[in-house]
Amino acid sequence: MKKIIIILTLFICMNSYSQQDSKSNYWQQHVDYKMNIDVDVTNFQYKGTQQLVYTNNSPDKLTRVFYHLYFNAFQPNSQMDVRSRNIQDPDRRVRDRISKLKPEEIGFIKVNSLTQDGKNVTFQIVGTILEVTLDKPINPGESSTLKMIFNAQVPKQIRRTGQTNKEGVALSMAQWYPKMAEYDFEGWHTPPYIAREFHGVWGDFDVTIHIDKNYTIGGTGYLQNPQEIGHGYEDKSKKLKKSKGEKLSWHFKAPNVHDFMWAADPDYNHDILKTANGIDLHFFYKKNLDEKYLKNWKDLQPKTAQLMSFFSKSVGQYPYKQYSVIQGGDGGMEYAMSTLITGKRSFNSLFGVTSHEMAHTWFQFLLASNESKHPWMDEGFTSYISNIASNKILDKQLENPHLGSYNRYFKMISYRKEESLTTHADRYHLNSSYSTASYSMGSMFLSQLEYIIGKENVEKGLKKYFNDFSFKHPTPNDIKRSMEKVSGIHLDWYLNEWTQTTHTIDYSVRGFGNKKIILQRHGKMPMPIDVRVTYKDGSSEDFNIPLQMMRGNKPTRATILKDWSWTHPVYKFDVTKEVSSVEIDPSKLMADIYPADNKRN
Repeated sequence: MKKIIIILTLFICMNSYSQQDSKSNYWQQHVDYKMNIDVDVTNFQYKGTQQLVYTNNSPDKLTRVFYHLYFNAFQPNSQMDVRSRNIQDPDRRVRDRISKLKPEEIGFIKVNSLTQDGKNVTFQIVGTILEVTLDKPINPGESSTLKMIFNAQVPKQIRRTGQTNKEGVALSMAQWYPKMAEYDFEGWHTPPYIAREFHGVWGDFDVTIHIDKNYTIGGTGYLQNPQEIGHGYEDKSKKLKKSKGEKLSWHFKAPNVHDFMWAADPDYNHDILKTANGIDLHFFYKKNLDEKYLKNWKDLQPKTAQLMSFFSKSVGQYPYKQYSVIQGGDGGMEYAMSTLITGKRSFNSLFGVTSHEMAHTWFQFLLASNESKHPWMDEGFTSYISNIASNKILDKQLENPHLGSYNRYFKMISYRKEESLTTHADRYHLNSSYSTASYSMGSMFLSQLEYIIGKENVEKGLKKYFNDFSFKHPTPNDIKRSMEKVSGIHLDWYLNEWTQTTHTIDYSVRGFGNKKIILQRHGKMPMPIDVRVTYKDGSSEDFNIPLQMMRGNKPTRATILKDWSWTHPVYKFDVTKEVSSVEIDPSKLMADIYPADNKRN
């Protein structure tokens, strides 16, 4: 008996250690940036210094590191240029414009020197990637300081970043600095900058920007010297220190972010809306906009406060004390604590793009999934929650706020242009296929989960996902596990079918009679089935047929029937009264590609 107890105790201890180890084996790298840049607004060039403290939290010894130099994409014959000129449906903002850039319009980042802990290191620039061979390895748990001197030129505004955009904003400064590439359990992430979005390392930023004193800056981070700057930042009760010389030095700090964006223009209005929960909302927009656009920017401000509240309650509390909506860029793009959006829009358009880009603060910025590898987690989840927010705040009263996503998906299927969501963002055959997969199918991943596990479970699952993985780099398995844990339903089959294959959903009511109903699956992707049966006496009854692989069923008032195995194409069940009609999925949340045979009278 004593021997059995000892063995049992050892087993419990080993199991406990294993569970603790599985929770503690997550790691992510850390970087702290200190940058000082001097901007010449006459030629859109700047000189910079960067001190980067890199902490290796991985279990691996690193002998090399890599930086992204995104501005180098804006040069004739770059990979971004060639890809845009060869893809069947190029982005209308890019097309062949990079190939036509003049020397003073191209973008570049040139690294003049780079040291590691005071010693020179070997490096080479390959397109948009800086490859660095370290002087000495950075061992697990160690930190090393990399110091760089660089100079750069801001490209003509083409995609996301640049000088003098179509609305006249002078500087939209995204992807402007040498940015350390991410290293995680999968290794280094060093895709060339071709079209898509980003993946970054968490850290603290300390950035000083010296620029013409007539320019106003907005963007990431908290301004440290408002009384030296003015431009709407200073406390009006305190005397503003007069600037010396022709430039002002703007000093920003941003804690625990993985990117840093700023924009600057001599004609920005700067409004600040202080919300009830202590978050300052900053708005930067051109003073010379038409009156109708100026009014839209004013009307946007209280609605932005409503969005902040909605997302914080629906997903998780916004952790910073500031957020900025800035006119600039080429459409709408999310960044740390801020967004760039074009400003000459109708109110509904201005609100819609703000809703989407602000929602990105939660899905990709705080839940920092890899946008290049899993864009559906980024764009899709953002589309899902912003659709719900817009429906509520603008009181649209749409029964299904995601209907547009479903329609775009069905259109893609009809054209036979679908590709698996596991496709790398840059490698979709068509831009339209990328967009539909990432935005529409990513959104539908969650809206269909409402159908599979229930709306309340999806709401709880999103909050759990945020609580467990904010300030981390979640993967597709992490959102699946969050939903499994709140619902108790197995979802591996769903993650596989919807994101890793191009299987489609297609069910039909094959027939009914003699109080027997026959359903059939035609598509390769199986699903649980909701059925509404209307009887000849005018009454109706709802049934739910779980998919056997779910090992459970969603909370529902419907009558639960025996589960359906994916291997069996036909399912039969009996009812107690004569049937008038049978309808599959009255909610229309299941993406059945041929709904015409979902109802039979």
